[in-house]
Amino acid sequence: MNTSKSYYPSLFIVGLLLIVSFFLNLSLGSVSVPPKEVFYALLDQPVANESWRYIIVNYRLPKSLTAILVGSGLSLSGLLMQTLFRNPLAGPFVLGISSGASLGVALLIMGTSIFGGAIGIGLGYSAGTIIAATIGSFLVLLAIMIVASAVKDTMTLLIIGLMFGSITSSVVSVLSYFTEKEQLQQYIFWSFGSLGNLSWNQLLLLTILIVLGILIAVSCIKPLNAFLLGEHYASSMGIDVKKSRYLIIIATSLLAGSITAFAGPIAFIGLAVPHLSRQLFPTQNHKTMIPATIGFGAMIMLLCDTVAQLPGSTLTLPINAITSLVGAPVIIWLLVRKRKMIF
Repeated sequence: MNTSKSYYPSLFIVGLLLIVSFFLNLSLGSVSVPPKEVFYALLDQPVANESWRYIIVNYRLPKSLTAILVGSGLSLSGLLMQTLFRNPLAGPFVLGISSGASLGVALLIMGTSIFGGAIGIGLGYSAGTIIAATIGSFLVLLAIMIVASAVKDTMTLLIIGLMFGSITSSVVSVLSYFTEKEQLQQYIFWSFGSLGNLSWNQLLLLTILIVLGILIAVSCIKPLNAFLLGEHYASSMGIDVKKSRYLIIIATSLLAGSITAFAGPIAFIGLAVPHLSRQLFPTQNHKTMIPATIGFGAMIMLLCDTVAQLPGSTLTLPINAITSLVGAPVIIWLLVRKRKMIF
């Protein structure tokens, strides 16, 4: 297995590209702000137009930071799931965590008026959806952890996770069928995903959860490398397979569950970015793959958000649509190009 030392220059380049993407995201939008003025605004220096400072600090900066957290968290959780299940089609939501969050929000918006009104009036729509999504994802996580203690192989766990997702999706479909059109539209808007609805306190909480998930994933680098060759090999290397499986599931749930709760279900990033990282970093060592995937995920999410802002226009497209429309063709092209190079 390749060591990560030779990839340090490439990781440094990824970091530079991430910084460029960050400033590009802050500069472009309905109002274009020169990069120099963005830099001054972030440093609390005098700017040519004070309205630019307000736009950057109060609107674009929290949205850009949210994009970084969402992109890095989903990408890392996708990498963890693909390694644990040894399946290239596994994503961050394969265990049904996102479906559980969606069910919680569906019950809030489309459920009984007593349940929805109690949370919505007492906490507000944004806080209510976050709490409902968190409860839904936590209940699914709890069920997954109980199942994980009863099954011995990850493939069975994968299938059961998919079944949990199917059950929760079915319940959401039933609720959608009987709900009023206004409530249904409200739920659909939530399902589009959004990066710009978080307050600074909510952003801080999301940051804590994402950092905690990343730290757990980093602590599992050795088991992750061993899982690449199967659980029997990992066990022969002295890895506590059951404990490592729990930790990986908890890390994925923290990352994917919290992101879905705070930003809605974001498609494509968690599935595709790990593949993009493997294309550009030809190594299986998670000591390299984890920072590479985090960096690429954050960068791609920033670029997708920049496209969604439609620079020069007052319109903003749903981020969930842009991540798939922009990213999926790129991944298809990379995979086809690699296959042609092989043959």
